[in-house]
Amino acid sequence: MNIVRNLVEIAQAKCQMNDAELARRAGISAQTLCAAKRGDNCKPVTAGKIAQALGVPVDSIIKKEGGNV
Repeated sequence: MNIVRNLVEIAQAKCQMNDAELARRAGISAQTLCAAKRGDNCKPVTAGKIAQALGVPVDSIIKKEGGNV
């Protein structure tokens, strides 16, 4: 599962949350968050934790089938 960096960063801006705070609230390491935002494949549970910490649905931050956002 891949998250879309721009969509995560938009949600972060709305929450006024930096990467360190997002990682803390999501219960993941800063390295895991960085890798996910870089486009590395992440576990569904990780994408779910990031979305939950941002207060958005997980499908609003992931790359859809076929590469569509």
